[in-house]
Order: sequence, then structure tokens, then C-alpha cells
Amino acid sequence: MTPVRKTRRVITAGLLGTALALTLAAPARAGATPAAPAIPAPPAAPASFAAPAPSTLSAALAAPAPDTAWRLTATGTDARFRGLAAIDRRTAWAAGSKGTVLRTTDAGRTWRDVSPPGAADLELRDVEAFDARRAVVLAIGEGEASRVLRTEDGGATWTEAFRNTDPRAFYDCVTFLDHRNGLALGDPVDGRFRILATRDGGRSWAVLPDAGMPAALPGEAGFAASGQCLVAAGPKDVLFTTGGGATARVFRSADRGRTWTVTDTPVPAGDPARGAFALAFRDRHHGIAVGGDYRTGQPSPDAAATTSDGGRTWTPSATPPPAYRSGAAWLPHHRSAALAVGPTGTDLTLDGGRTWRTVDSGSYDTVDCAPDGGCWASGEKGRIARLAGR
Repeated sequence: MTPVRKTRRVITAGLLGTALALTLAAPARAGATPAAPAIPAPPAAPASFAAPAPSTLSAALAAPAPDTAWRLTATGTDARFRGLAAIDRRTAWAAGSKGTVLRTTDAGRTWRDVSPPGAADLELRDVEAFDARRAVVLAIGEGEASRVLRTEDGGATWTEAFRNTDPRAFYDCVTFLDHRNGLALGDPVDGRFRILATRDGGRSWAVLPDAGMPAALPGEAGFAASGQCLVAAGPKDVLFTTGGGATARVFRSADRGRTWTVTDTPVPAGDPARGAFALAFRDRHHGIAVGGDYRTGQPSPDAAATTSDGGRTWTPSATPPPAYRSGAAWLPHHRSAALAVGPTGTDLTLDGGRTWRTVDSGSYDTVDCAPDGGCWASGEKGRIARLAGR
């Protein structure tokens, strides 16, 4: 894959300008214009948690619900954040362009710039964080541009844990199955996707043998768009999704990346700009895939699909998002509610991904939710938002 084509695939160009977040509203009053369905409330926050003020709401919504609105936070940067890790309602990490890493521990009221020294030329497309102090970030690109950096002190210092020396390799995203075992996905080398693994929490990494990896299709690759092209679905289960080839596919491993199976999805592909961009799994069995065509103005039909058998088979959403979506996340403590985000808005499903409704017009590239119900989204021009009331 030439550098030019890969640059298109990882979406380096901006797509939309900043937009104010709208409400994820409650149902409208009788006779009023119907509003978006309300996101079910999570368990009550601890008494010490003070909910932030709601964002500006659309005047057209008859029954606004400020506790279910995206609330933009002030980041003080114009970096584009495609990497996001939600720890809880107060703590999150974001990684983005120009080697930028931000961290908040006060629900987004302030963000601390904890960028690795000398990383300004790196594209940081994914971050996986264990808590407020320990995190791993992935830099993408051909050859030595692909790196893994790690911090154990909240970003005060960083250690380079891996630097790719194979000019043919290009890494896209990283995930952890637990605090020790993690994998990174690389585009095909010699016709097979490359998997990088750590067994010590990201301190050291090694390329796994590819004997158990099915052959890639011509032009097939991963998308470094949201840090969600590779996800864990349990202590041993991990999946990644692809595009660019004739078919958008999902690869699945039940042994931490040693062997893989692959299946087609109904998400359209057949072009370097089209395919399945992100996965989200509620448990080992139930998952969502979202994607489409990332080019501005291009149609993205059938841009979402669901699975209830661990990714072995996929069913197209009956009512998919209306446009390209690059990130997805399940809402904690709700078996059928999930969010999908992209440069033209946020969509909500309340039935496990079968039907979606656009509930926000703001531009976001990725979304992540913490076990305590805290949800965050991030994207272009320094945009990082928190779901108010969570």
C-alpha cells in the first residue's frame, strides 16, 4: 500500500467545522414535534459528584433533557482527537494529531496537556488507559512512524515501548483484554494482517506469527479513524474490522490473537474509502459494527450491522445511521442502548443496533463510555465532550 493511499484511508483531512452539541432529548409532549428518545439514566452518581451545566439546547425540542446532552469542554487546542479512553465520569484521556495527549480528572472542567516530549510530528490515533496514571498511546504511519508509548505517572514521563522498523508495516489501533494482555493491529504485510502483542501491560511488544491469520483481500486494510477497529470482547476474545477490499469483514480470535476466523459483513466496501470502521461489543456475543464512506458528501447506505453470536454472522441494521460513522459505544448498564458518532452527528439505538436515530449534529470521531456510566466523545478542532448527567 502506497503512502498516498494510506493517508486517504486514515482520514487526515478535516471533515466539518465545529457545531454546538444538541440534546439527546426526552420524548416530546403530546402535540409537539417529536424529539429524540431519551437515553436511559445510569445508576445514581456518588454524592461527591457534581453534574456539570447542560450544553445549549435546540429551541425546536419541546421537552429538553439537559441530563442527556453532550457538553463540550474547553481543551485549549485545535488538535484532532481520534483516540479516547474513558476511565470514569471524572477521568478521561484523549490522543490526537501533532502528538497531543490530554488528560482530565475533574469531569472535563480542565484538561492537562501531557503530550510526550518530541512527539509533535506523530499522529496519535489511539489511547488505552488503565486509570488516571497509566496509559498506552499508539502513533500510526509507515515504518518508524508507527510507535507505542507508555506512561505510568499520568503523562509526566513517557517511555517508547515499541518502534516499528519494517517499512511495509502500518499500525492502526490497539486494545487491551486486561491490564497485562494487549494487541495492536497492523495492515497486511505479505498478504496477512499483522498483530503486535504485549503480555506485560504494554512495556514490551512482539509481532505474533501469522500462520493462524486468514489471507487478506486485495486492497483490504484497517481504518485508523477512531481507535476502534480492534476491540476486546472478553478475557481472550478480540475482533477487528476492515474495509478497502471487495467486502468489509470482521476477523475474530478466541485465543488472544494466535488464531483467527473471518466473516463478511453487510457494510458496503469495494473502495479504499469504504468499509466497516469501528466495532463495539457489549459482551462476548453482542456487537455493533459501523462505517460507510468517509468522503464528505458520499452516501453511506447500510452503514451499521449487528451480531449476536460473537461476530460469526452479521445482520444489517433495519434503520442504519444516515451517514458515515467512525465510532461506537454501548451505554453501560443498558442492554440495548448504544451511540454511534461521526463528522455529521451522533446516533442513538435503543434496540441493540437494529434501528438508529440521529440525536446530535456535532462532529465527533470517537466515543467511549466508562463502567460507571460516564460517556465521552472527541473529534476535530479540539472537540471533547462529556455526556451531561453521566
